[in-house]
Amino acid sequence: MKIESDVFVNNGKIPIRYTCNGEGIQIPIKMFDVPKDAKSLALIVDDPDAPNGDFVHWVVWNIDPKISVIKNNNNISGATEGYTSLGKPGWVAPCPPSGIHHYNFKLFALDTVLSMSKSSGKIDLIHAMEGRIIDNAVLVGLYGRE
Repeated sequence: MKIESDVFVNNGKIPIRYTCNGEGIQIPIKMFDVPKDAKSLALIVDDPDAPNGDFVHWVVWNIDPKISVIKNNNNISGATEGYTSLGKPGWVAPCPPSGIHHYNFKLFALDTVLSMSKSSGKIDLIHAMEGRIIDNAVLVGLYGRE
């Protein structure tokens, strides 16, 4: 399974347009080679370089495994967006206070559709996925204020 973006390469710089210094729109992603037996996909976007340890930018589960593209600011039909580090659902644009940060787009293929509260976050999702992950892929984007 693979996850890519048309706006940056793995370990490449995220364009300013997709950050808090630009328009802050959701970064488009593409998903390839999803296992045929996947019942759903989940996505976690986080920044482990954040001052308080880990900042969650986006959490989504129950993505239809037939979906191959998630475009900027599109709602994903049937999927659920969980709570970010801002305490609400939705995309949070990269906005590091200083230095270069790593933004990890972690995609998981699951053998089930998850039943979780809409107020769930990253930790809840990780627990719900235990023993259910068929495959996973990671895309890393870099961004630092200039």
